[in-house]
Amino acid sequence: MAKNSNRLKRRSFLKWSAAGMAGLAVNPVSGTRPGDFPAAAPNPQKKDVIVRTLGRTGLKLPVVSMGVMNSDNSNLIRAALDGGIVMLDTAHGYQRGKNEVIIGEVIKGRPRDSFVIATKVPAPGRDRSTGAIPADAQADPFYEMFNLSLQRLGLEYVDILYQHNVLARDQALFEPVLNALQKIKKEGRARFIGVTTHGNEPEVIRAVVEAKVHEVVLTAYNFRQDHRDEVRKAIAEATRAGIGIVAMKTQAGAYWDKEKQQPINMKAALKWVLNDTNVTTAVPGMTAFDQLEEDLAVLTDLTLTEQELKDLKVDIHGGLYCQHCRQCLPGCRQGLPLPDLMRSYMYAYGYRNLGLAQDLLKELDVPSNPCRSCSTCTVKCAKGFDVAGRVKDIIRLKDIPAEFLG
Repeated sequence: MAKNSNRLKRRSFLKWSAAGMAGLAVNPVSGTRPGDFPAAAPNPQKKDVIVRTLGRTGLKLPVVSMGVMNSDNSNLIRAALDGGIVMLDTAHGYQRGKNEVIIGEVIKGRPRDSFVIATKVPAPGRDRSTGAIPADAQADPFYEMFNLSLQRLGLEYVDILYQHNVLARDQALFEPVLNALQKIKKEGRARFIGVTTHGNEPEVIRAVVEAKVHEVVLTAYNFRQDHRDEVRKAIAEATRAGIGIVAMKTQAGAYWDKEKQQPINMKAALKWVLNDTNVTTAVPGMTAFDQLEEDLAVLTDLTLTEQELKDLKVDIHGGLYCQHCRQCLPGCRQGLPLPDLMRSYMYAYGYRNLGLAQDLLKELDVPSNPCRSCSTCTVKCAKGFDVAGRVKDIIRLKDIPAEFLG
């Protein structure tokens, strides 16, 4: 029955897409170096899609892009591009590299000026829990990972290359990575460069402004962040400096509960972010055709209905989204990377992506029973999470053979 339902949803989407969205795609405008890359202008007959300019890059993008991280469905990615989405967001490590390979297969043969590709590479030697980079880190691994990403994608260049998961000012200003990014851009293998940040976003965004090197920031931003007003201020400062802003984690974990009985209003959450006009586009993750259909509807209408506004004000304690405020860290006697463990928990229970959750756990190199020596937990979470319970729950995933996770 579930398979039949999925087929019907896909047929319904394809019919709706062909009838209502086939004419809505908007080609990206070339950036600040005309002649270096293919140039295209938006089709004036396709006026309904809301398009914004990505800072000083000059790229004109629909307000909704596709976060491909959780999707291994090439037909879904094709449908997104055919339905009006222009930018695909991926990373070197997503699905152990498979994500970039799938995207490469989808875009093969498509006009290079009809899509925008953004990928991410972590700083070499980065500490997974704190984001700290060793002072003696060299840029060679960064180049090697990026070269492999280009091979997987089948491209000579990407449109945006990010330093992945920057959590502090010194990481954004780390000279070897800054030099590597600028060298790659100068070589023409990335049109624009930037950073991504999952936590401590205002500090990181302001560091990007200070650096005067990057052109784009991909930042966590959603209605559930306790510090959302400070994030908004930093975004506005970056916009005034010509930095393009892309938003992620807009759906705030997708569900309030791990049983998936209390969904967050996805459309409302996405509109909330995009009503900040300093955000050029958002990259919500999509894994199903009904999700794509819902996100495509936002391309043409950002108005929050009365019911959507009510849904955003629902005060349900907890949720699945960890805002990486790091207030929990001093209370952990074991020194565990709790924000990332909570992120793995969200991947498993919110996204239902067990492979991604396990990949993150393995990167963290956390023991299989990290809480065994603590009779009581002294950690306090700003969002009220049962941190010890979630750690014990998610850590079970670490030792399951990867082939059983799909």
